[in-house]
Amino acid sequence: MSQPQTPRPAPARELRAWWDALVAVAAGVAAMFAVAALGLWAAGAGGLPDGAFLPVVAATVVSAVGGTVELSGGAGFLGSTAGGLEVVPLSVTLAGALALAVVFLLPLRHHAVARGAALPARVARTAVLWLVAVALIALAARHTFRIKVGEDIIDELGEALGATPTVGFRAAVGPTLGYALLWLLVLLAVAVAVSRKAPLPTRLLRFQDAVRPAAFAMLVVLLAYAVLGAVTGLVVALTRGHPGQTFAVLLLGLPNLAWMGLGTGLGGAWEGRVPGADIGLPVPKPVAAVLRENGDGPATLDLASLSSYDGRAWLLVPLAALALLAAGFVSAVRSPAGTRPWRHAVRLAIAVALTLLVVGLLTRVSARLGLSLLGIGDLGDDFGGNVSLQARLLRLAGLGLLWGFLAGFLGSVAALRVRRRGEADLSPTGPFP
Repeated sequence: MSQPQTPRPAPARELRAWWDALVAVAAGVAAMFAVAALGLWAAGAGGLPDGAFLPVVAATVVSAVGGTVELSGGAGFLGSTAGGLEVVPLSVTLAGALALAVVFLLPLRHHAVARGAALPARVARTAVLWLVAVALIALAARHTFRIKVGEDIIDELGEALGATPTVGFRAAVGPTLGYALLWLLVLLAVAVAVSRKAPLPTRLLRFQDAVRPAAFAMLVVLLAYAVLGAVTGLVVALTRGHPGQTFAVLLLGLPNLAWMGLGTGLGGAWEGRVPGADIGLPVPKPVAAVLRENGDGPATLDLASLSSYDGRAWLLVPLAALALLAAGFVSAVRSPAGTRPWRHAVRLAIAVALTLLVVGLLTRVSARLGLSLLGIGDLGDDFGGNVSLQARLLRLAGLGLLWGFLAGFLGSVAALRVRRRGEADLSPTGPFP
């Protein structure tokens, strides 16, 4: 007869808990650095001068967790530049989120219920180590480039006058830590919500049947769109040339485009402003054409504007409809038997609306570079320095409620028919793994 295992002493359990948190944070950071480095290398950033590659990678990771990168520069008393860049490279974000969440959940899979403050304590340990890691990354995300005019005499004169042109960037450490903490807390909340094996505190057990099936279904939709976008990007890279630029987009901004496709297919819209003739990234030609069509003015990116350049844009509608119908079915199948269809519909409607709101917030772009000469004026607009892209959030949320309710109801009806053919209850307490 085997002897029962002796419980670990309290110090050993505490040390193991900190180790688990460290491994989770390390996995997330490593995944983000790897994807960011590969994406920037594919984009040609490997040849940046003065050892700037690693600071640029660090700045990309900062942006991936919601941080802000500030741009600055100057030419002594003659002029200065200032600006900011707010864009979330969602490929980097997704890689880090998946790695961190999976490793965070692994030690929890053998527990049925999180007793007392066990789960909040695990989150707190992870948050402490995460903030330390992000602070170090933010401090490394800074670099200054010296701009050479090309004529030795002019460069020497600039040095003598203290007017050597420079441009640089740095992460705003304070705001970055705040956004990074929010990013982590939301990530861990979603991870616990979608995982059937993650234990919940006793007070939250009554909410799991209402939250977990719909949350899991929407996570599947987002990941499916990312996978579909990756396959499409690989085909484009192999058949249409420019593989480096295409892989750069895949490794830096794939979910940005893929999830915008989901929102656009459901009737959502984005407003953007891209001055100049070249966007600088190999985004789909219809998207580039729409964003350039009004010159320096704002343009609306939706199904109507996209289809005016490529009629295949309407395929986004049936794709989004099928994805949500599948989500409705998966959500209903994973819910306890006997749940009424209108409850499924309401739950999925809320889940879709929240998902589209998050997608809209994460796909925003804001880049501004201003130039001041002799302390007078801000000529950023005149030089085409402002780039923006933002979603119409209320429109996305309203359409999400409508589509989610319809998909949830139809998915519930389909799940009822499946169960009538002999399938047992697939609730978290049932036989479904």
